[in-house]
Amino acid sequence: MLQELLTGLLAAVAYGVIGVAMMALGYLLVDLATPGKLRDLIWVRRNPNAALLLVSGLLGVGIILTTAIAASADDLVAGLIGTLAYGILGLVLMSLSFLLIDAVTPGKLGDELAAANLHPASWVSATAHVVIAVLIAAAIW
Repeated sequence: MLQELLTGLLAAVAYGVIGVAMMALGYLLVDLATPGKLRDLIWVRRNPNAALLLVSGLLGVGIILTTAIAASADDLVAGLIGTLAYGILGLVLMSLSFLLIDAVTPGKLGDELAAANLHPASWVSATAHVVIAVLIAAAIW
């Protein structure tokens, strides 16, 4: 019983490291998409657009990683590799959705996300992130 507990704890630590790494990468991608520093936009200027985009990305990563972990519960190494691969795929597709929305809509989406007032484009981009995450989660199963 103690061996199973230790194995489970080590697996949780390994998956947690991947989760933190994917969230950090997601943060960096959102930071690149928005003019200015994301840290200042959210925590100093209290920008709702930047916060919504970051939250949707983190939620999306969480959905993908949780599904990948649950789908590979019997094989730790394959589970870790799959979780990392699906997490990166999700971040890439979310970034591409941002670029696509930016390309087909007027103005620069990044500028709208840095605006002080909540902009409907933030909801569109945030929803795209969550939809992509749910689609990837469904594909994992």
